[in-house]
Amino acid sequence: MNQRSTSATVQVALIVLPDTAPAVLYSLQEIFATVGGAWEAMTGKPAGQVRMQPQLVAHTRDLFQCAMGTPVRADATFDSPDRYDLIIATDLLLEAETDPRGRWPKATGWIRRQYDQGALVASVCTGGLLLAEAGLLDGLEATTHWSITALFEQFYPGVKLTPEKVLALTGIEHRVITAGGASSWVELALYLIAHYCGAEEATRTSKVFLLGDRSDGQLPFATMTRPRHHSDAVIDRCQAWIANHYELANPVARMVAYSGLAERTFKRRFTAATGYTPIEYIQTLRIEEAKQLLESTDMATDHIGVEVGYEDPASFRRLFKRMTGVTPARYRLRFRTIRSS
Repeated sequence: MNQRSTSATVQVALIVLPDTAPAVLYSLQEIFATVGGAWEAMTGKPAGQVRMQPQLVAHTRDLFQCAMGTPVRADATFDSPDRYDLIIATDLLLEAETDPRGRWPKATGWIRRQYDQGALVASVCTGGLLLAEAGLLDGLEATTHWSITALFEQFYPGVKLTPEKVLALTGIEHRVITAGGASSWVELALYLIAHYCGAEEATRTSKVFLLGDRSDGQLPFATMTRPRHHSDAVIDRCQAWIANHYELANPVARMVAYSGLAERTFKRRFTAATGYTPIEYIQTLRIEEAKQLLESTDMATDHIGVEVGYEDPASFRRLFKRMTGVTPARYRLRFRTIRSS
């Protein structure tokens, strides 16, 4: 990896210092490592082609402890000539009166070199101090945790702090990104996944890990899981047919006719093979398609209902809310926010 990757793998460096708090560090490591793969494993649906490969980068590869005594063994060091696409400094646990100037010379020098070689550099919470120390925030807008705004003003007065923001994108081609408090790693992760892997991948990731507003419970994040494996060839053939015809009127009757089985026999075998009754299966397919249209288009909700097989808008809205826990409008707002960012 001595040259910056031009393949479908984004090389990500997560900086680890003795001051680094572990929660955000390891959360980002897990999220990035499972981009694409987790969705396909859970649902059986193909994900995007771009993957992310996170590595922990520190002053040593020997085992050491970061903040709170958490053990860390890095994948690479600041002496490595490797080049990365994305560098992230996560939050640091520091004493209130800490003077950060000159505190991390090796790390900040390495960050600067990576940036000069084309990497996008980001921070979470107090990790923004590393970017400031590397000279990447001079004269630019940045956000951080509200508790260290005074420290920034004292030691880095040239930084234009906007602590009210969750994310601040700045610099040439927005290659410097700062995130606010520690929990803002969620917004940062989804933004970066969308940036490198596409908005659809960011949406999938938010569903897999329930990232975002959870005030409506888990149903808005849920999706149709990987189909159950079975050996009933007739039902398998019917599943393939209905996947392309679910919007037709009287879909269960059409499947029965397509199967060539008696209605009671068909329904019994379909449920045994798939774990769904035929009508539940069709409703799930229809609502999944409606969710995709709400996420990716500006099509009117009533039109989406018709597109997936529901002529009565009220019936479509009731079914959608029963199956997702939210109205179509609220669902659209939730996931379009990820895409628009």
